[in-house]
Formats: sequence, C-alpha cells, structure tokens
Amino acid sequence: MSTIWYECKIKYRKTDEATGTQKVTTEPYLVDALSYTEAESRITEEMSAYISEEFKITNIKMANYAEIHPFENTDRWFKTRVSLMAYDEESGKERKSNMYLLIQANDVKEAFDNTVHVMKSTMGEYSIPAISESPIMDVFPYFSGEDGELEELEKFNARKASKPVIIKDADFEDPMEFEPALEEEQDA
Repeated sequence: MSTIWYECKIKYRKTDEATGTQKVTTEPYLVDALSYTEAESRITEEMSAYISEEFKITNIKMANYAEIHPFENTDRWFKTRVSLMAYDEESGKERKSNMYLLIQANDVKEAFDNTVHVMKSTMGEYSIPAISESPIMDVFPYFSGEDGELEELEKFNARKASKPVIIKDADFEDPMEFEPALEEEQDA
C-alpha cells in the first residue's frame, strides 16, 4: 500500500529568539495518515510535544509527494519534480509522467545531487526539470509498532534530525594553495 501524505498548516505564537517578542506564525508540516481525520489526530499529537501553548490547525490537504527522502546533515526540504520517460508502443510516441519527491538538503545543488542518488536505481530514463525549496518544516512518518518498522523509523528520524556540519576555515585545507616561492617564480 502506498503512503498518503497530508500537509497540515499549524498556527501558533512563536517567540522570536533575536528580539524575544512573540508573533503569530503559520507553518506547514507533513504527516503520513490514512484519512483527514487521522491526519488531524496525528498532527495534534506530534505538535503537542513541540508547542507548549495553544495552536490551531488551519488547513489539511493531501500532498502530492510520491516519496520522502531524508538525508543526514541537512536542514531544509526541497520539492523535486522528476519526469519519467516512457515509450508508448501503440502510438509510437514518448510520454512523460511527473512525480514529486520531497528531498532533504542544504541547498538546491545538494538537492539535485540527492535526487540523482535516489533515482540511480531507476531502470528507465528520467529528467529533473524543477527543484524548489519547500516550506515544509518537519515530516512525521507513520509507525505501527511492528517489528522492523521501529528500526526504519529510528533511521528516518536520525537522518532528519542530524544537523549540517560546518567547516571552519582553520579546518579546511585548500588543495589549490601554492607555495609562496612558486607564486613569485610564476609572476617573474
């Protein structure tokens, strides 16, 4: 059975860390559920753990994501449109069918690379015509409690929760740096 994802918009008071003031914000989240009712119940349960104050669910809609792929050391979600090419033998024409993936990455280039990584086992031809940053704040997959699913859920959440590694200039060695003597010889 394929997974059905619901995009739920949550409205709540959020404290701005820089100024300390509170403002009302609306943020979208994604939950895996079988119906709108279950999506409402699941998002209420999940958000109660994160938001101590009152919040309101302003919208629930079915999302059109075929697959969700978290990656380690990333902090944003990107919506990738993948066009699958298929040859129609009856008409003799090539047909395209689009599917959308939600890919976790730090920037658009990394989202492209992660999409190519996800699609590498695809047998048919495909192209990636569009990648855009998604407003999705977090993703909550369904967990039934069966054996084997716990391990998969833990892997998913570990990848999703990992933070990007920041390379300091002192730790980074530029392979293109030249010895000062060599630079002077070349300038002469």
